[in-house]
Amino acid sequence: MIQTYPEVKKCPTSYVLAINDTLNVLSGKWKMPIIAALLYGNKRFKDIQQSIDKITPRMLSKELKDLEVNSVVKRKVYDSQPVLIEYELTESGRKIIQVLDSMVAWGLAHRESVLENNA
Repeated sequence: MIQTYPEVKKCPTSYVLAINDTLNVLSGKWKMPIIAALLYGNKRFKDIQQSIDKITPRMLSKELKDLEVNSVVKRKVYDSQPVLIEYELTESGRKIIQVLDSMVAWGLAHRESVLENNA
């Protein structure tokens, strides 16, 4: 049975399980940057690679496959010459922007706090 957010919030065990589910999909150094790159529209493999500094083609391929298996990214193959392949976020993948926005807000506030405490 899938619980609602208010139900999960009341139970520490369910709360931790939900966090683990999220981390299992988004874990690793590269998944969040890949998702962030795709938030701005569909991209080809090379476009994603160019927007993420220091990611190797092999790692990008692996991470895209993982995100596709977890229904965060969709791969679209166009029947053209040469074959065109684009990656896009699924509906679920686009909802991650709420998580990213919260992370950015927290990161900015945290950096400011650390700088103030170290000044």
